Amino acid sequence: MRLIIYTGKGGVGKTSVSAATARLLAKKGYRTIIMSTDSAHSLSDSLGITLPNDIQNVEENLDALEIDIIHEMRTRWADISHYISALMISQGMGEITAEEMAIIPGMEMVAALFYVLSFEEEDRYDVVVMDTPPTGETLRLLSFPDMSNWYIDKVYALMKRFIGLARVTVGKFMDFPLPDKAVMNSIEEMKNRMNKVKAVLENPQKTTVRLVLNPERMVISETMRAYTYICLYNKNVECLIVNKIYPKEDLSDSDFFREKLKEQDKHLRQIDDAFSELKIMNAYQMSTELVGPEKLDLMAEMIFGDSDPIEVYANESPMRFLTVDDIDEMRLKMPFVKKSSIELFKGESGTLVVHVGSQKRTVSLPATLMDAEVLGAELSDEELIVKLKRQNANTKDRRKV
Repeated sequence: MRLIIYTGKGGVGKTSVSAATARLLAKKGYRTIIMSTDSAHSLSDSLGITLPNDIQNVEENLDALEIDIIHEMRTRWADISHYISALMISQGMGEITAEEMAIIPGMEMVAALFYVLSFEEEDRYDVVVMDTPPTGETLRLLSFPDMSNWYIDKVYALMKRFIGLARVTVGKFMDFPLPDKAVMNSIEEMKNRMNKVKAVLENPQKTTVRLVLNPERMVISETMRAYTYICLYNKNVECLIVNKIYPKEDLSDSDFFREKLKEQDKHLRQIDDAFSELKIMNAYQMSTELVGPEKLDLMAEMIFGDSDPIEVYANESPMRFLTVDDIDEMRLKMPFVKKSSIELFKGESGTLVVHVGSQKRTVSLPATLMDAEVLGAELSDEELIVKLKRQNANTKDRRKV
């Protein structure tokens, strides 16, 4: 199964590009689903249909899903939802408000990621196309497996200790509902499945991120930052879709648009220079609203031509471990970053904390490097290189990690 994630700044046309890609894949015979993870869904508008809160067949080989987190909490995580609601009601909160409070922040991301895992396990689709919210929310989605595992590890262990004590103390004197075995099992299952999701997301043969942008200065700057942060989270960025390009032949007679075309050419050159290592494809501005099958099919033809959207344009992970001259190294791709913008810390329990701009990631080291000493780090050729020395290691036995 291939997972193609489209992301970019709000308003650049991610939903249209995602829908166009999904339709073309289905026409080529691939079992395809397009999934919207944006709480402000516009996928149904783009497809020109109404979508329910579960998977809907749109046409041959094509299904669609707009994730409804209230529906997901009532069905997939009923145990957790019922417990949180009961806890809120016991503290005097109204039933409707308690149900709303039971929706834990970030559960939209969990729902989306678990759908991906179930599709992978069931071999239900050949391709999943994911239409995401604007860049910031997408970064939360991509970082969620790492972040949620840390929280679940800490909170789950704390809850287990607390419950044993509370059942013989607080529970005897107060009307305070305690989580039962079903709730605790749901939390543990969530952690186990999140580890499997992480493996799917970080497999560059299966999962790739495609950046959508417009030839505008602010959009280009945000896309550059997004590329950096997605590499930080070890996700493979394989191509760039430049959307809403003004066609020269239609606008060159207008003085206003002649200036716009000059500005656009400058931005297109900047895109080519900055993202030269990525596959770059273009889509042109349409004179009418991009809604419905015919318009989406035209857009797909503009972007892909005779090529196949399922093609993998790049398949290397941004992060790798290797041994050089008896010293282990963690190498992490860091495009568009200055050395002064990177902070590196040795975390607890065999982790490294990398802080770049507004994003911070805790990297779990391989088992062989859990106790390694950090010798230093450098930024070379847009790659962060962290040098590590294993404790009491026999250098003759070292191999590529």
